[in-house]
Formats: sequence, structure tokens, C-alpha cells
Amino acid sequence: MLDISVAYNRFKFLGNEFLTWLWFMMDDDKKGLLKPHGDLADLSIGNRVVLQNTTHNRDEIITIKGDGAGLEEGQTALKKGAVVTEINLVTKIGESEWRFNVKGESLNISSLKIPETGRIETAEDVEGVVIEKIYLFEKAVKLLEALYQQFIRIRVSPDWEKKTLRQMSKWIQNASSDSVK
Repeated sequence: MLDISVAYNRFKFLGNEFLTWLWFMMDDDKKGLLKPHGDLADLSIGNRVVLQNTTHNRDEIITIKGDGAGLEEGQTALKKGAVVTEINLVTKIGESEWRFNVKGESLNISSLKIPETGRIETAEDVEGVVIEKIYLFEKAVKLLEALYQQFIRIRVSPDWEKKTLRQMSKWIQNASSDSVK
């Protein structure tokens, strides 16, 4: 049995691969990404992406933030061997929107902004609003879990190296400022 810290250090790269794959899928095959998730209307990069390049025995961190910020620097970092270590996601389910950050090494969610809930007008409304908020928080967590499961199914399949990695490499190499979304 693996010690928890050994296992964490051995497999933490999977979260960064997941976030990099997620960016690739949002840019290259958004319909394929959204299709298995029924009511998911949209998934896009929000106002923050953090990339890390550890090639050539150096540790370089690139942070792109701001509403409407271009992702060209991120594409350049990917070309140099960086992976996404943190990303801000905006997801729409129906007319409702969620915004949250995901850290690659642990898949922790932070800065979660959920859709508006009902107003509290009486003391009896408190319980209903709390339950609604919990439901909305769970929806974001379940979405992330479902996306990660989709990634893992692909990651452990023979198609990962034969197909997906090649497509990702092509996407990274052909990235231009026009194709960044």
C-alpha cells in the first residue's frame, strides 16, 4: 500500500493534465466535451489561467488574469512545455451560471460563485434557501467530477497516446491568437 504523500506526489500530474486537456477540449471539441453532460449548455475559461513549466530544471509560472484577457501567452507557454495548474471556469446550465477556480494538483474548487437563490422574506424561507445553495454547490462539484471521469476514461484508454495526445500536440503547435477563445 502506498503512503498517502507518496501517492499524492506520484499522481498529482493527472490534475494538471486534466486542466490542460479541458482547455484543449473547450477550444478544439466543445460539443464533444459538453455532449455527455446533458443539461450543460456551455463551459469556458473565465478570468484566470495559471500555467507551470518545469522543463529544463527550472520552475516558471505564468499567470494570465483579467476579464477579456487574451490567452496567447498561455498558448506560447504550452508550446514551451507548460501545463495548466489552475483555471477559472465559467459554466452555464440552462440559464444559470457558475464561476469557480480549479487547482490541478488537488482538484480543489475555490472562489465558487453560484447562481442567485430565492430571497429570504420570512424565517421559514431560511431552510429552503440553504438547501438550494447546497444543491447549487453540489452541482458544480458533480460537474467537475463528471468532467474528470470523462478525462480519466480517455486517459487510460489506448486512444490517449494514439489519438488524444497527437491532437493536443497539433492544437498546441497550431495555436495562433485567432484560434484562442
